[in-house]
Amino acid sequence: MRLLVTGGAGFIGSNYVRRRLTNHPDDTVVVLDKLTYAGRRENLRELAEERLEFVEGDISDQAVVAGAIAGCDAVVNFAAESHVDRSIESPGEFINTDVFGAFVLLEAARDAGIRHLQVSTDEVYGSIEDGSFTESSPLEPSSPYSASKAGGDLIVRAFHHTYGSDTLICRSSNNYGPYQHPEKLIPLCVLNALAGDPLPVYGDGMQVRNWLYVEDNCAAIDAVLERGEAGEVYNVGGSDELPNIEVVRTILELAGRDESLIEHVSDRPGHDRRYSLASAKVQSLGWKAEVGFAAGIERTVGWYRDNASWWEPIRSGEYREYYERQYGRALG
Repeated sequence: MRLLVTGGAGFIGSNYVRRRLTNHPDDTVVVLDKLTYAGRRENLRELAEERLEFVEGDISDQAVVAGAIAGCDAVVNFAAESHVDRSIESPGEFINTDVFGAFVLLEAARDAGIRHLQVSTDEVYGSIEDGSFTESSPLEPSSPYSASKAGGDLIVRAFHHTYGSDTLICRSSNNYGPYQHPEKLIPLCVLNALAGDPLPVYGDGMQVRNWLYVEDNCAAIDAVLERGEAGEVYNVGGSDELPNIEVVRTILELAGRDESLIEHVSDRPGHDRRYSLASAKVQSLGWKAEVGFAAGIERTVGWYRDNASWWEPIRSGEYREYYERQYGRALG
């Protein structure tokens, strides 16, 4: 296959490209990425150039998308503005990429007559006190980010029902692992712990998340791309649900730090309390999560400890301004 992977220089996208090229030695991949602060060419280094074509551009640019999709057999859309805190600051960027960009990709895939897989999030369902969301649960997004992703999902569904487009949606729980930008909880806390900086925790830290190691998510996306039924939604949940404060304590232990570094800060506006996904539908395609949280977080902390050359440029750049604006204190 020749795949178009949008957002392929970001966290989950670059992990997916790496997996796809490793497990499918006859495939080639075209990566289309805008290279915002969270997308980096370094995430794709060491991959065979003869099997990887990189196009810098925006998925909301119809001409760029038309050029990138030419000759492709399928498109997997990871491209998104994806951080809730930033969506609260500037929601317009999220609407443009996550909604209009999804539309542009769908139009191009429909014109080309190829399969389109939308990578989405459990956050479109909102918060759940008990039980787990299924694919038939109503969408009740709480933030500009989750609302923009829900909007993109609904357009994907509409293209299937209206035009017969070959579309799929994967909604995954909280991913973690190598190459994740340090604005997100786990890499933020890992790098702060390694540096001896305070670890900011929103509110009481009892927000529960369904943690999914990124390689497991990439395997699920492949299963859906190859065996999923057109027009369907597939939830992809991890095997472990943990409150944020327990995640932070585990990171501190692995980094050899004590809990005195934990710093509770004002909670995020409209912060969802709990996410949980039922994944029976994707499991029926032969997928299951292989990496439990204990093993995955140990791998993740080890990767950041061993790859300072990857994250040091991030922590010395725009991220420092964002961090101070968000948490009211400078990085040490």
